[in-house]
Amino acid sequence: MTKAGLILKAVFASNQQTAVESYIDRILKKIAKLDIPDREYFESYMRHKWRMNHKPSTLKGSSHTVSCFLIFYAGLGKSQIQDIISDDIETFVEHLQDQGLKVTTVRTRLNHLWAFLRFLIDQTIIDDRILKRKIKLKVPEFLPRAIAPGDVRKFLGAIRDIRDRALILVLLRTGMRIGEVLRLSMRDLDIREKKIHIYEGEKNCLGRVVYLSDDALMALKLWVSKRDQSKEYLFYGLRSHLCYTSARNIFTQYLRETGLQGKGYTLHSLRHTFASELLNAGMRLECLQLLLGHRDIEMTRRYARLTDKSREEEYFRAMVIIEQGGIHGAY
Repeated sequence: MTKAGLILKAVFASNQQTAVESYIDRILKKIAKLDIPDREYFESYMRHKWRMNHKPSTLKGSSHTVSCFLIFYAGLGKSQIQDIISDDIETFVEHLQDQGLKVTTVRTRLNHLWAFLRFLIDQTIIDDRILKRKIKLKVPEFLPRAIAPGDVRKFLGAIRDIRDRALILVLLRTGMRIGEVLRLSMRDLDIREKKIHIYEGEKNCLGRVVYLSDDALMALKLWVSKRDQSKEYLFYGLRSHLCYTSARNIFTQYLRETGLQGKGYTLHSLRHTFASELLNAGMRLECLQLLLGHRDIEMTRRYARLTDKSREEEYFRAMVIIEQGGIHGAY
């Protein structure tokens, strides 16, 4: 990276840090207004997460969950955080379920709460026995929804706008998350090497390199030649980068034009389609894991369950034998 590029990156990182600082200040002000037990422990925990460089979205989720729990805990008639027992956690989970929240939402909030309790244990504020019998919620595992090959061709055929085509093809051919694409700056592109550098993954802070197919590269070159060169972001809006709502509206506009709006496709379906097509083309699961930026290969393995052609072939080969009466003997 050039010296100018490094300076810009440092300025961008500094601006991000300032934004996080103001965000943590707002959270602490909200906590200060709460009538909850041992508020100082909660404030100390949030400062700890800020020092650990957690993202604003993580800080928001943690502060919301812990606030809800401590308000609920106070409602049980308890005034000291040291008195938390496992039954309090179970009662809180039942309280969340009674609100009609999805199982995935309850599990996310429970994970935020476990993290808070681990912090209290590390500070020797509560006993570690509270984590000996953790609640485990069984969450249904949904298969990712990929776009059917015929629908992909129909969808791409409807895109005439140069920027829109570049945006959609980058999503479809790199498997990047929409947030990662919208935050791309020109310095992240390496058109000559057909690469995009993601210095920090959106979901897990895992940096990686993704690659550009010929059609995505051609669409990008056209867009780069037409875009406003004074803009920092690859895909920009009126003030800064293109926002998620605008990107989603672009996607749904072409769904409507092609009559695909009733099939449940979302922007994230482009990432699912990328993974499914690569597996069908023979890519190894370990390679796909790195391209998708998954820390856990089990996340990537969901696509194998969706696209396993060898299992499909084994089934139909066995079924031919059965239908032809080729099975003999008693069961």
